[in-house]
Amino acid sequence: MDDPADPQTAAPPGPQGAEASALAAVPIEVTVSVGRARPLIRDLLRLDEGSVLTLDKQLDDPVELYVGDRLIGTGALEVFEEGGQTRLAVRLTEVADLKAPA
Repeated sequence: MDDPADPQTAAPPGPQGAEASALAAVPIEVTVSVGRARPLIRDLLRLDEGSVLTLDKQLDDPVELYVGDRLIGTGALEVFEEGGQTRLAVRLTEVADLKAPA
């Protein structure tokens, strides 16, 4: 059993009770970065419907997950079936250390 006096097993400081429940219900936006492109401005101006913008990643490379500017993890893109619809999803392969910086 965890010893609350032991700093290794004690619950981390933070919101407790109703405050924690209220925070848990707040939606946040997670951005998934699948790659980057650096086209020249002239090439960007020539883009039209159907144009292809090549990214710096391979199809099987990991993607990065961000909340704001903070990296929260990496994962792999997958196809997910839900309610008869096909959706793109991310399977987490690594979760970043989310502790606040000291």
